[in-house]
Amino acid sequence: TEVSSYTPSGVRASDPPMRTFLAALALLSVAAPSVAGQARVPNIVYILADDLGYGELGCYGQTKIRTPNLDRLAAEGVRFTQHYSGSPVCAPSRCVLMTGLHTGHAYVRGNKEMGGWGPDEPEGQLPLPDEAVTVAELLQARGYATCAVGKWGLGGPGSSGHPNNQGFDLFYGLLCQRVAHNYYPTHLWRNSDVDVLDGNRWFSAHQKLSQAPEDRDDYLAYAGARYAPDEMLEEALGFVRKHAREPFFLYYATPVPHAALQVPEDSLADYAGRLDDGPYLGQQGYLPHPEPRAAYAAMVTRMDRDVGRLLALLRDLGLEDDTLVMFSSDNGPTFNGGTDSEFFESNGPLSGLKCSLYEGGVRVPMIARWPGKIRAGTTTDHVSAFEDVLPTLVEVAGGEVPAGLDGLSFLPTLLGEDDQEERAYLYWEYPEVDGQQAVRMGRWKAVRRNLKQGQLAVALYDLDSDVAEEHDVAAEQPEVVARIEAIMRAARTPSEHFPIPVLDGE
Repeated sequence: TEVSSYTPSGVRASDPPMRTFLAALALLSVAAPSVAGQARVPNIVYILADDLGYGELGCYGQTKIRTPNLDRLAAEGVRFTQHYSGSPVCAPSRCVLMTGLHTGHAYVRGNKEMGGWGPDEPEGQLPLPDEAVTVAELLQARGYATCAVGKWGLGGPGSSGHPNNQGFDLFYGLLCQRVAHNYYPTHLWRNSDVDVLDGNRWFSAHQKLSQAPEDRDDYLAYAGARYAPDEMLEEALGFVRKHAREPFFLYYATPVPHAALQVPEDSLADYAGRLDDGPYLGQQGYLPHPEPRAAYAAMVTRMDRDVGRLLALLRDLGLEDDTLVMFSSDNGPTFNGGTDSEFFESNGPLSGLKCSLYEGGVRVPMIARWPGKIRAGTTTDHVSAFEDVLPTLVEVAGGEVPAGLDGLSFLPTLLGEDDQEERAYLYWEYPEVDGQQAVRMGRWKAVRRNLKQGQLAVALYDLDSDVAEEHDVAAEQPEVVARIEAIMRAARTPSEHFPIPVLDGE
């Protein structure tokens, strides 16, 4: 067994009890053998795409966008067909992923901004509180070196939610989701220090044109010298190289393919002139682009290329067999910014997009590879969600899963074992877009909409026969509706920051 070189920061008298416990545990921690019996705990790489739809990878049926590296990852591991994000939007989904609590109990349940859109505005969204316990803290306590690269969205500079205050030894990327709308920002963050991206100037990521420019070079105003995802990838690769001889947890949260549509010309060339029938002028937010469909496809393929570089490094360092790699998306595909989910069939047979609790807003791709542990080329229909990731990874690391979580480990499914416990239900609430609530219970999916108008009517769908959620059968299944309504009452606590009055009064 290797002893980790990680040295935790000292315990402060002001630390909450759980943090004090975790820090004390880390002081004693060694890299104990995992439940799978290997000589050392595995490395963990969790890759999170941003607004990538269920049907936007080749291994999930995509035909217009090339994703060879992720398709190969699926061929070498297991592909989940019924995996769900934590929310239909960014910040709450990431909160669920980090804490193992669904949005009925999570601290962050919507995209609550802590600043405005100008270059001098404070950065960040509502921060995780100090007492939150994240998967990074739990793995850190097991002796893992921990790193978050990419888009964070759970606390800005100096806040309790900053990644360094939530279990990550290293953070590099975008703390603020608003800044993440521009792929050529003036700076990224390395821990609490600004990393200035020379050659990039500030410009708004939301602009409109009244007509298409005659000169295509005019679109160069929406680019810069340094593409943020490239900078993030290099940092991630450097972290893996540095910690190759000890257990590490890399949370690689690329901002791709969230709008705006921005991609370097060398990637755009792969699709240019073949997908579009006109430019995008910014009518639905974000930035204009002369070939919006080509740009979107190129962004996804470039992201796939980045994943391929990361996988190649694991191979070159001899770490493939000792590394669990997982890939997913924070929610369904978007409807704005020049993207075209209908053209790409981004959700396959599912209905709904980002901001919706219908399947298309929350059912997401999920791939896992762990050579020698996960059988290659397999598919599972196990129903799972982001709140299940924390307990799964803690078990992978040989740790004890904390009590009080909403999630349930799916490690037995990864290992192909027969003793996988099933979730009784999945629960979501989303206080924005007029207020929504949803429950998945076995074959049944129930959705409430317009909660902020006081409406409590339940629409019920049988996903076994109606995965597109086209036929409401609530009137035919009153007993099922009654059971789900009881779950909707019991599965949540009111939120100070994200009230839903019609539910909070129940």
